[in-house]
Amino acid sequence: MKNNTTLAPICLFVYSRLNETKITVESLQKNNLASDSQLFIFSDGYKRECDKVKIQAVRDYIHQIKGFANITIFESEVNKGLANSIISGITKIITEYHKVIVLEDDLILSTNFLDFMNQALTFYEEQKRVFSVSGFSFPLELHKNYKYDVAFSLRASSWGWGTWLDRWEHVDWELKSYSSFKWNLLKHIKFNLGGSDLSRLLHRQVKGEIDSWAVRFTFHQYMNNYLDVFPVKSKVMNNGFTSESTHTKCKSDRFETTLDISEKRTFSFLEDIKVEKYIMKQFCKHYSYTSRLKDRFSKISWIKNK
Repeated sequence: MKNNTTLAPICLFVYSRLNETKITVESLQKNNLASDSQLFIFSDGYKRECDKVKIQAVRDYIHQIKGFANITIFESEVNKGLANSIISGITKIITEYHKVIVLEDDLILSTNFLDFMNQALTFYEEQKRVFSVSGFSFPLELHKNYKYDVAFSLRASSWGWGTWLDRWEHVDWELKSYSSFKWNLLKHIKFNLGGSDLSRLLHRQVKGEIDSWAVRFTFHQYMNNYLDVFPVKSKVMNNGFTSESTHTKCKSDRFETTLDISEKRTFSFLEDIKVEKYIMKQFCKHYSYTSRLKDRFSKISWIKNK
């Protein structure tokens, strides 16, 4: 995969965090396939007057980026918000290229992130039950005879991921199917198998308390019995638990992981598309009520000690 016509284009969404953006870009530049990849950068407009200077500093920086086959920058004059910016930006690029890799401005990537993502997008393109490819993974304990580099999940990750046009174009962003879900306890239980927080997040989205593309994406995955494929060794770490982030303003131990530092460039993929219960159990414990409660107390402690 060295021809940029076969590699998935990369969409990077930035706002006002210059330092985090630099870290993300620098880790992406170190990827083996960076120089062969097309990079599309979307810079949202300012929501608050105090963000204007910071956004301009980010824009000055992204115009200096090098190291990719081609770089295209889209600067919005108005604030679309994170969700609308991502949905419209991905739609623009995926409509033309039929697949995409998506990054936000708060990630640290392994040097084989693009290798993994492109190979997985190619391998599972015709496997229609695979809804998306995630680059992030929690630390896992695998059976000693487990020989694959991937596993399957009921929940997609928004931290370095990819998908295909024929999946993306059918996502129910308006949540038209929510009415058949709202009062169905069994559906709530099944949805929350991907994490105990999912129904609550979806309800908050419907009420307009949050603006999340990710929970709508995951809800569509659930409603259609799709699965997400992710690496057993994470290719992504989140570096965005700061006061300037949109949804994650405090450090969270729940999402700590170990970045893949190997030089592995060829991966072994599962053809049997199913969830391994013992892997899913480890995955979902990070979204359990107990884990979330511990995380809340640790955040309170973190804030008090600031």
